[in-house]
Amino acid sequence: MGLLGTTWQHLPLSPAMLYLSIGFVLGPSGLSLVALDPYRNASLLTLLTEIALLISLFTVGLKLRVPLSDRIWRLPLRLGILGMIVTAALIAAAGHWLLGLPLGFAVLLGAILSPTDPVLASDVQIKDVGDRDRLRFSLSGEGGLNDGTAYPAVMLGLYLLGVPEGRDYGEPSAILHALWGLAAGFLSGWLIARATVSLVLTLRKRYHQALGMEEFLALGLIAVSYGVAHLIHGVGFIAVFAAGVAMRRIEHKASGPAQPAQVIGAVSAGNEPAVATDPGKGPAYMAETVLGFNQQLEHIAEFVMVLLLGILLSAAGFSLEGALLAAVVLLMVRPAAVAVSLLRARVSRPQRWLMAWFGIRGIGSLYYLVFALQYEWPMADKERLVSIVLTTVTISVLLHGISATPLMDHYHRRTRRPS
Repeated sequence: MGLLGTTWQHLPLSPAMLYLSIGFVLGPSGLSLVALDPYRNASLLTLLTEIALLISLFTVGLKLRVPLSDRIWRLPLRLGILGMIVTAALIAAAGHWLLGLPLGFAVLLGAILSPTDPVLASDVQIKDVGDRDRLRFSLSGEGGLNDGTAYPAVMLGLYLLGVPEGRDYGEPSAILHALWGLAAGFLSGWLIARATVSLVLTLRKRYHQALGMEEFLALGLIAVSYGVAHLIHGVGFIAVFAAGVAMRRIEHKASGPAQPAQVIGAVSAGNEPAVATDPGKGPAYMAETVLGFNQQLEHIAEFVMVLLLGILLSAAGFSLEGALLAAVVLLMVRPAAVAVSLLRARVSRPQRWLMAWFGIRGIGSLYYLVFALQYEWPMADKERLVSIVLTTVTISVLLHGISATPLMDHYHRRTRRPS
């Protein structure tokens, strides 16, 4: 990838497609060099996918350089909350009526496949900090939100399968638990990030302390936001996304309309402390340094997760049920969810069509799959769930990986064309 990265960007392929193929070949259906039991190792796999997801969510938050009061936020909020609910409900209905799944199984399946993942198709992400394109902003923001908003639905599915840990989401007060989880998660992540970043900037500006180590600042902020949210029964994924948005908001208020790179200017070797302690440049330098580090981590996390997806698929096998469900999700459920979510929203027809297509399934679905495998419920149902989910996610990775570059290139040509 280091040698071919630039060439790869111009092909109708995504890096995830290569990682997936390598993982499949390494697994039991290929060379049998790697064997991984998702049932015995569910806790370890949950931890690995959790870390990858947290890195991605924090990175997405850091890229969204738009005030929360801006109307453009309504689009990802609609898609990330209402769209997730509609998606989970429609997939559950398809699983129950089309595949004949029990209700609890179908609800859990719908919840697992409801999150989207823009990381696995970089062409549809925010291109640079402050990108206000409605399509890219909506898809990026949606991917940052619905990994957290799907949590109550997953717990409801587990409750219906008889898992005691999900009982809070099967009671009449479930809606209150869900609302508290989302609100507490967002507020805790936002406040922790603002307090931490403000403290570091003050120490740098006034005392020339707390210099460097942006890598530890990023990892620590992710860990503390996630941990505190869990302590107060908030959704940790929402907290980490909010922490990234809060750090970027501090930078945006300090830098104004200028892009961070323009504010920072040229940074030579040995000049970093002077830039970091500069009252005007410090916030931009911190945010961009943290973002650069997180993006490198994100590339590695993407590689590990999609490689893991390929290995698990190689062991579980391709599912005809999963292929059928993938067609229903991509061609019917996703367009319906987008249509409901964006009712009367100010977006162009091409943007609606592309949002309806790019409902990419990925790391979020993989995380919730192995998360659910930790609990005790029938093994036959677990095996069936694994095969269906892995097949659906794989088809999404392949189809969206092939289509992302040509469709987005066509979209960019249309948006640049004078009216």
